[in-house]
Amino acid sequence: MNMSDNRLSAPSALRNRDPILAVLREALPASGTVLEIASGSGEHVIHFAKALPGLSFQPSDPAESAMASIAAWSEESGLLSILPPLQLDATAPWPVDAADAIICINMIHIAPWAAAQGLFAEAARILPPDSPLFLYGPYRRPGRPLEASNLAFDESLKARDPAWGLRDLDAVTTLAEATGFAEPEVTEMPANNLALVFRRRRVRD
Repeated sequence: MNMSDNRLSAPSALRNRDPILAVLREALPASGTVLEIASGSGEHVIHFAKALPGLSFQPSDPAESAMASIAAWSEESGLLSILPPLQLDATAPWPVDAADAIICINMIHIAPWAAAQGLFAEAARILPPDSPLFLYGPYRRPGRPLEASNLAFDESLKARDPAWGLRDLDAVTTLAEATGFAEPEVTEMPANNLALVFRRRRVRD
């Protein structure tokens, strides 16, 4: 739904922002810069910035419409802790050299697998040891059939683009470990979603 000016509104963001915030309160550092990948409408980053005033937030998205929406929501909020949005494609080198944490909500299933690969590779490049990479969304899990809602969602995604679809949690964990992250801390979330917190491993001599 389009609001006045350039602001976009995502109903799912209003539903899941508080459960996500509860996990972020425990996972994020007390201070520093949080890079958000695939910020979409920008509503999440506004909510998190209001609740976590010790942090600076760097939103990003590849889409021009999302960039305009993020900027409009940020201006309306008056929050100085939100930096101007960056145009960033997860599959390409990022225009960012450092961050203290990264959050990515509902992206890797609505993108080709190359986006997940780019996400972990670039996160490994810019995050210091022990810093979190937070992912949220639905996943396939070993030994568990997909819930009816997630099965229907997966089928609808693949109908839109065969390269899209719910990712196997084991495959994502394997990718994370191969790029220098520990196994995720997993939190069950509403509506059959998961919150995953991957931490950057310390480099051993």
